[in-house]
Amino acid sequence: MPARNEPQVYARRLRAVLINSIPVLEARGIVIVILAGLVGVISGALVTGMSDLVQSMHWLLFDVQPGGRLSAMFSLANPVQAMFPAIGGLLLGLSVIWLRKRKFRTPVDPIEANALYGGRMSLTDTFIIVAQTMVSSGFGASVGLEAGYTQIGSGIASRLARAFRLRRNDGRILVGCGAAGAIAAAFDAPLTGAFYGFELVIGIYSVANVAPVMTAAISASLTAEVFGGVPFPLELSGLPTLTASQYVPFLLLGLLGGAASIAIMNLVSIIERLFARLAIDASVRPFIGGILVGLLGLVTPQVLSSGHGALHREFAMNYGLAVVASVFVMKLAASAISLGSGFRGGLFFASLFLGALLGKVFAGVMAMAAPSTGFDPAVAAVVGMTSLAVGVVGGPLTMTFLALESTRDLTLTGVVLAASIMSAILVRETFGYSFSTWRFHLRGETIRSAHDVGWMRSLTVGSMMRKDVRTIDASTTLAEFRKEIPLGSAQRVIAVEQGEHYTGVLLVAELHSDLSDGETPVKALAQFKDAVLVPSMNVQSAAETFQRAGAEELAVVEDFDDRIVLGLLTESHLMRRYAEELDKARRDLSGEG
Repeated sequence: MPARNEPQVYARRLRAVLINSIPVLEARGIVIVILAGLVGVISGALVTGMSDLVQSMHWLLFDVQPGGRLSAMFSLANPVQAMFPAIGGLLLGLSVIWLRKRKFRTPVDPIEANALYGGRMSLTDTFIIVAQTMVSSGFGASVGLEAGYTQIGSGIASRLARAFRLRRNDGRILVGCGAAGAIAAAFDAPLTGAFYGFELVIGIYSVANVAPVMTAAISASLTAEVFGGVPFPLELSGLPTLTASQYVPFLLLGLLGGAASIAIMNLVSIIERLFARLAIDASVRPFIGGILVGLLGLVTPQVLSSGHGALHREFAMNYGLAVVASVFVMKLAASAISLGSGFRGGLFFASLFLGALLGKVFAGVMAMAAPSTGFDPAVAAVVGMTSLAVGVVGGPLTMTFLALESTRDLTLTGVVLAASIMSAILVRETFGYSFSTWRFHLRGETIRSAHDVGWMRSLTVGSMMRKDVRTIDASTTLAEFRKEIPLGSAQRVIAVEQGEHYTGVLLVAELHSDLSDGETPVKALAQFKDAVLVPSMNVQSAAETFQRAGAEELAVVEDFDDRIVLGLLTESHLMRRYAEELDKARRDLSGEG
């Protein structure tokens, strides 16, 4: 055998030995925890590397001092540097053209992968997203790196899951471990990372998930520390003791944060639509967006990149209400323009910074309206930071632990959790999406969380319908129908016109008891003439069609135009199959299968 194939041979042999000697690779157990630890180490190293590379880009392009942050600068060293976001947009546009020529599909992120594809992710997609995210943030666009972090962590985890042929649910857990490790490494916050994996990527917290996810988060955080990752903790001191009476305004701030998050998500969509209406190619839009972001950066660099330095600066200094409000508006505009014009990245850290600014604005207003309340601006900033981020990112426990691990102050935990829950309830009841799932909704997907609904796509009408359906010509008279189809010989018959085109459903018992004239054509007595199913419909769409029609059985046609009859599906059979598959999915999740 040629020498160049020896590594592949050894890899195959190793995998065969492991799979044959350790059966739990196909289930759960200690091996999943070991793989999770490995995923955490890899995630921690890659996250630190990505952060260092982007920091190097900021040093090279914007003259940021070692250890400094772009958004912490008071002004750009040279006005020419305001053009760098546009240059980054130009590079991103070139990548769009390159991908379009090679007909790359829309990349799949960890939430979508776990919801629809059993955790299967493409490493090619992963590296594309990571590269585009680093270019976007490195050249100063107002986006965070967290989307790239979770993509690389989860993408590597998905590849490992396929390499060891893990079951669908084990693969989903490992993808969650990758995301958990990435967030834990980015914020030096293992609990935050773990609950990010639970709430946002796996979609459920269970005893079976705790060990691998926590292992990944802790190992990633430790790895980031070994490689010199910059910790996130906020230095807050002298915080006042919170009283029960102060909870009410903080709950109000939580609702305000939720409302602001809905407005932000809608604003991004509006700007995206405005760019789409411009008579320019999509590859040019990031360049135009970069010009606008650069102009805002001339006013204050706090709007550039993710905003880590600006957030720490906001907690360290006490700016006036007008200044804080103006930075909030400019950062909001910069982030919305960046994402709406096509820069790659997310709103994770931007939502934290915007929330902190919102909290300080709220505290300033409260100080003027009711100075006796003693509303502390630092506490308000933390509560605003988490409540707005909950609305955008999702995961109230994730954000609560982020506040706890970043401030190291237990006194804040109760009020932060309460405000986060208020924000989450408001967003769920009035909007129904986080930023990630909202973007899926705009693409036509019906994903609201990372819960595994991929099996629903394979449970189609075509796989459930009966093909031995009885048909009759729609022009047949009622008397002829009764002779041809005696009572008890069938429950229902499909009325068709020339060429097997669907006309309606005929209920045999009803036609035999009908008092109409015997010469009446059965077409006049057919039901559900406008309600049909097509083979590609999944179980959810079919159930909605049954509900709208109020029918117990519907015909399946080839397409909605020609309506050539292929079969029949009853609602009872549909719901029975759905219940069976749902029960199977639950058993897989709980480890009973």
